[in-house]
This record gives sequence, C-alpha cells and structure tokens, in this order.
Amino acid sequence: MIPISRLRSHQVVDCDYDSRVTIVVVGAGAIGSVYGYQLASRHDVTLVGTEPHVRAICESGLRIEGAIRRGTFPVKAVTRLDAIEPGTLVILTTKVGNSEEAVRPLVPLLTPSVTILCVQNGLYSERIVRDLVGERAVTLRAITQVGAILRGPGVVEHTVAGYTLVEAHERAGAIAEALTACDLDGRVIDDMKTAMWRKTVFNCVINPITAITGTTVGGIVDPKLAPIKRLVIDECVAAAAADGVRFDEDFMAVIDKVFASAATVASTLQDLQKGRQTEIDYLNGAVVALGGHYGIACPVNAALTAIVKALEHQARRP
Repeated sequence: MIPISRLRSHQVVDCDYDSRVTIVVVGAGAIGSVYGYQLASRHDVTLVGTEPHVRAICESGLRIEGAIRRGTFPVKAVTRLDAIEPGTLVILTTKVGNSEEAVRPLVPLLTPSVTILCVQNGLYSERIVRDLVGERAVTLRAITQVGAILRGPGVVEHTVAGYTLVEAHERAGAIAEALTACDLDGRVIDDMKTAMWRKTVFNCVINPITAITGTTVGGIVDPKLAPIKRLVIDECVAAAAADGVRFDEDFMAVIDKVFASAATVASTLQDLQKGRQTEIDYLNGAVVALGGHYGIACPVNAALTAIVKALEHQARRP
C-alpha cells in the first residue's frame, strides 16, 4: 500500500504542456479519473478525490472497465494538496455545486503560471472559479463529451471516448495538444459561449427526463417524450437567443439521431441512484434563472427542476 500522506505533494517536471508536466485533477470521480489515467500515460498526474476512492487507488491502482479500455493503472491519488508548483495544469472535474469547496483551499497555493481548466457542466459555471481565483491563476472553461460511470471506489467504467473543447487562450493550444496526445481529443474553440449553450440544451433535455423515467440516455428517443422534449428545447433556445446565442439546428432531430443507441446513464440519474446532490440548479434551473433575467418564462424547465429536486431530497433522505 502507498500511504496517502506520501502523495500529498507533487513535483513540477516542466511548464511546457507539449512535454512531460504536472497535472492535478481535482474532483476525481468518474470523469476526472478517466482524464487522469489517460493523461498519466505521458504526464505526472495526481488525482485529488474522496478518501475511499483515493485509498482504493493507492492500494490497488485505478481499475478501468468498459468497451473503451480495460486495465488497472498506477495513478497517484491524494485527498488534498499541500502545494501547487508554478506551471501546473489543474483540471477541475467536480460537480459545479462543489466548485467553491474544492477550489477555495487551493487559492493560497496558486501562482499566475498555473492554469485551471474547468471541465464542468452548466451555464457560466467557470465564473464561480474565476471569482474565487481572480488573477492568481488563469481560469479556462472546457466542455467534455467523455462518458464515464463511477462503479465503486477505485473502479470506473469508461463509456464514451468523446472529445474536449477548450476555451481559446494563449495557453489553450498546448493544453489541447496534451489532451489529444493522450486520446482525449482536445480542440480549441473560439466561441465557447455557443458551445456551452449547445451542450446545456442537450443536458436540459436528457438529464432530467431520463432521471425521472429511470432510463438510459437512449430512452430519450421514446416518441411519447417528444412533446416535453420540444417544450424544453423551445424554452432553452429562447433563453439562449436572449443571451446572444442563436441556433439554426433541429435539436429534436439531433437528439433522436445521436442518442438513440446510447446505453450510458446520464449524470443526474447517477446522482439520484447514489443519493448525491444533482446539478439540476446549474442546468434547467440556470436556464430558468437566466431566462427570468431577460424576461423569458421557462415553466417547463422550472417544473423539471422542481421534480428532480424532490427526487433528490427523497434519494438523500437517511
């Protein structure tokens, strides 16, 4: 067994992301663990996670299951950080509601050469981190299409290979190249706002509805769900337009085509099944709030938010 205490600090190898560097993944659950084991093939990676997950990884390695890749990977894992050296890439993969709790202890450890990449859902969720960090480090938004399920401490099912969109910045190109070299398909995107809204529309349809029906993501193509899908999409598109983002794509058709065969479980249902707080406030709830700011009513998104929060309360009851 590798004592957890021995892994609480890390060493910078280089500040050039094209070569071997230090990467810290904060909030290493399902998605964070997938990023961690893949990046560890070329870089000095440390996962920061919960004690059960960290202990299992330290004792037996990180076990990856699923069709994408199988195996056990020796990745460093800790429960907290005592130092962050200059040039470190911090990848934040916590739930948005846990961002402040995860990042606040890191703030005194930051330096301007550190980059925090927020690989999270939600509308403008990176602002939570930017408000905490200020100019102590560079904070960038990322959007992932990687899929994973945490099966238990130290065990993750890698369900979708996906890709990673990185907000345009002078450091973004090197980060994207590092991701791509580790099979995470990094892509720099100039219009992160549109990409954020696009994924939010998909999330607002798929996450709450499949959580309520208790189905895999593929269940979203059920024809009986078409009316509610249309209402959710229309509200989201209206709120996005008020926020300066206009779409000309048929979200209904895209959802039915892309997700018809998806056997994965959306994150909201995963959270409910495990008695955890969902991100509904940062998905449909955020659309309702931003829509209200612009005078756009979003009653269906509001109803879905209320239903999921009721299910969440029930799931978290002792």
